[in-house]
Amino acid sequence: MENSTEIKSFVLAMYGNIGHLKYLYFSLAMLFYVSVIFANSVLIVIIYVNRNLHEPMYLFLCNLFVNEIYGSTALLPCLMAQILSETHEISLFFCFVQIFNIHTYIAVEFGTLTIMAYDRYVCICKPLHYNSIITKSRVQIVVLVIWIVSFVEVGVLLSFTILLERCGTVINNVYCAHHLVVELSCSPDRTVSLIHDLIFGLIFSVAAPVSYISYSYIKILSFDCAEI
Repeated sequence: MENSTEIKSFVLAMYGNIGHLKYLYFSLAMLFYVSVIFANSVLIVIIYVNRNLHEPMYLFLCNLFVNEIYGSTALLPCLMAQILSETHEISLFFCFVQIFNIHTYIAVEFGTLTIMAYDRYVCICKPLHYNSIITKSRVQIVVLVIWIVSFVEVGVLLSFTILLERCGTVINNVYCAHHLVVELSCSPDRTVSLIHDLIFGLIFSVAAPVSYISYSYIKILSFDCAEI
């Protein structure tokens, strides 16, 4: 059993020995990453330069495009480096950075989709009051709050994991996943970290937004414009 103070890196074991295929996989990953960056950057520029698109829905879409760049950058460059690596090691620091980035990407994605569902509800059910309820300044504030809350939420989640004593180094995945890092811990406190992972990662970041989004569109499709 390794002492946690001696563990400076993890091994991502799912890459295995892929031989010369690594160059093909690297090229495909690179092509996908460049496509994501290019496509989302073009869409952001189009919205920015066209003042007719400076409306709440397009601003929310712009936030999604920014988040797509953020999320793909959190995963793909590291994945490409690991494809070409012989040891498939990732440092403790970069592992936690990747976990933080991936979780915040998910939280921002669902948070933005949730507020977009409310935007559509107001637009369809309260068209005469839409411009007074959904203003550009409120959109900017909401987007900022989504990012801040996501960063704080994930920061709290990781604060429990970072302090755990670690007794293993092998992660059976192609990237650092929070629950897999927690499973490498031999600390009795890892149950607390897993519970926080469930609460923050699943309930707050995914389940609650998906429930609200589904409820909003059900009311819209059923023409039920009661307050939600």
